[in-house]
Amino acid sequence: MPISALPSAPEAEAALLGTMMVYTSSGRLAIEEGLVEDDFYDERNRLIFRAIESLYRESITVDPVSVSTRLLDQGNLDKVGGTAALTSLMESAVTSANTKTYVSILKDKALTRAMIEAGREITSSGLEGTTDINDYLDACEKAVLNVSRSRRTGEFQTTPALMHEVVEQIHRQSATNSDIIGVKTGFRDLDRITHGFQKGDLIILAARPSMGKTAVALNLAMNVAGYQKNSAVAIFSLEMSAESLAMRLLSAKSRVESDLLRTGRHITNEHWNRINEASDSLSSSLIYIDDKSSVKVPEIFSKCRRLKNEHGLSMILIDYIQLISGTSSGRGEVNRQQEVSEISRSLKALARELEVPVIALSQLSRNVESREDKHPQLSDLRESGAIEQDADIVMLLYRKSYYDAEAKEEAERTGSEELEINIAKHRNGATRRINLAFEANTNALMNIERHAE
Repeated sequence: MPISALPSAPEAEAALLGTMMVYTSSGRLAIEEGLVEDDFYDERNRLIFRAIESLYRESITVDPVSVSTRLLDQGNLDKVGGTAALTSLMESAVTSANTKTYVSILKDKALTRAMIEAGREITSSGLEGTTDINDYLDACEKAVLNVSRSRRTGEFQTTPALMHEVVEQIHRQSATNSDIIGVKTGFRDLDRITHGFQKGDLIILAARPSMGKTAVALNLAMNVAGYQKNSAVAIFSLEMSAESLAMRLLSAKSRVESDLLRTGRHITNEHWNRINEASDSLSSSLIYIDDKSSVKVPEIFSKCRRLKNEHGLSMILIDYIQLISGTSSGRGEVNRQQEVSEISRSLKALARELEVPVIALSQLSRNVESREDKHPQLSDLRESGAIEQDADIVMLLYRKSYYDAEAKEEAERTGSEELEINIAKHRNGATRRINLAFEANTNALMNIERHAE
């Protein structure tokens, strides 16, 4: 498409510039509405707007004399056609009442041009060839998303508008008569402290191996999918197959021991009733599992964007962060720490972009084992302090039976034990330890009161 054929609105550009030079309120309103130089298609109009905007920013009266003087100072007066061009623009000004309409027209045309340019870049990149189709697709999605996002993103939001929205939000929440303002997890104490997992939050769930990270994560996914019927939960499992996770989900939901499910032996009619009921319930949940063993953050972005567009999205779960592939070609501990830092920041960006909580599982270092007190600490997060920095919530898991022989024997005898979740970091709330009932044989996690009943 030749440049001359790109969408534009020359009459609206001329009328708006003329209005800005005649009516002071019009110019101020146009700038407050976010009008920028690139919204004009005609290069001459861009130069004129640049001069007018600079005068407004400096609180200098805008009129033909001040505008022509500023253009002359900038070396652009002859480029726009001289004072005669300014006079012609002023003749286009009829009323300031249409200012918002003109701004809207110009912005729509500018966005259309930006989308066309993004399409050209996508085409050009595709024709050049690419060695990684996932990287290319992610770049395409980002190009389009950046254009669409610019439609609703401004430089600043004013406090009057923000206060209005905040008060309205408080009214809406008050009408629900509920403390939950985010995604409900189904675990009473966890929901009470977090008020539900919030959109845009990065939540780190960390523990030593075999402590129960995956079990806790799957129970959260199962509960969220049960409450959020019309949107999906995405699970990226880099360590276990989708079939293994499905088996764990079924065991936790049916409360039938996972060993029985794996072997298929000694399953009673009562077991079958619970298995079938749990299977039906899970089948109606929108849980999507990706078990690719090697995945990069751009792939996660791409798959989650598509999932949200097709089915809606309520939560993303990644098991686990240290297994995500980095982009660095270097080797060594320092490079890996830098990669994990980049991955951590990217996952936070993912949560904000898609407006969902992202739960990323993380390993803890062996420092825990060398201490007398085996309770994990934030400093035990493995490979990068950036994980702690980027996270909105950090939850550390601890089971006494993992370290204490008597506690292990008691857990095996009763079939259950207490699992401690230490909310060690909470950017927007309290830090606290909570306890849930955990059945290792079924991977089920429950509120302690319900378990006791």
